[in-house]
Amino acid sequence: MTSPNPLDSIRLNFSQGDLILLNLALALIMYGVALDLKWQDFRYLVKNPKSFFLGVFSQFLFLPFLTWILIHWIQPPPSVALGMFLVAACPGGNVSNFLTNLAKGNTALSVSLTAFSTLAAILVTPLNFTLWAGLYEPTSLLLREISLDIGEVFFTVGIILGIPLILGILTRQRLPFWADRASKLLKPLSILIFAAFVILAFAGNFDLFLTYIGMIFLWVLAHNFVALSAGYITGKLGNLPLPDVKTLTIETGIQNSGLGLVLIFTYFEGLGGMAIITAWWGIWHLISGMTIASIWKKSS
Repeated sequence: MTSPNPLDSIRLNFSQGDLILLNLALALIMYGVALDLKWQDFRYLVKNPKSFFLGVFSQFLFLPFLTWILIHWIQPPPSVALGMFLVAACPGGNVSNFLTNLAKGNTALSVSLTAFSTLAAILVTPLNFTLWAGLYEPTSLLLREISLDIGEVFFTVGIILGIPLILGILTRQRLPFWADRASKLLKPLSILIFAAFVILAFAGNFDLFLTYIGMIFLWVLAHNFVALSAGYITGKLGNLPLPDVKTLTIETGIQNSGLGLVLIFTYFEGLGGMAIITAWWGIWHLISGMTIASIWKKSS
């Protein structure tokens, strides 16, 4: 691909073995998330439709739309814009429930939205990504050059998210005692596993990371601010109680960038701008999420 920005042409080194480990690690994270889910969590959504539908709107419609506006405004390199669209299309991150509880938000709503968004992501993530990336000419042209097979993306997301989620819920139903013990172990491990994602992705490309992190930082800062604001504004305009506003803010601002990395290294050959911005997103949203949750905890 010809581009004046080197971010659009560099490729991060990532072996097939590394990719298999990355997929297994993400599946383990999703299994750990699902251990806290019960079928009753889905019933909660039926009993509280307003907060649920506003959460889905914020996550799957409002955030991608605001991302599209932000990209038109800052006009980053096409590969970076593609990474931003992908992050916006991913479901909520695996630590959103913990952060919601810390912030004294509505944990039941958070767990329910995580369960629904993760299942819905099997269909919605590939569709949202291709839709919004196709509406911005530079990323639309880039997608054509890459020749992305959307059917394969559906399959990969379904395997990585769907199977671990179902197995985790079944484990919770059939072996609740074991699920409680395993969940306590996997919760802190999930953050360490994602840190391993980033280290693995950049172990052989650290010089590239140092070269471009200054360019990436402000873009990620702005994008994460937009994501958090999307949830907060949606909750406020919907006249939701404060715990639900906190939940929507965190659920929209914490994205499953680990899934994004898997898709980038599987279908985009480690495209530099996409990989760097997605990996840094995964680090930064933990910092911003923990900061906001701690502030809310102290002010409550």
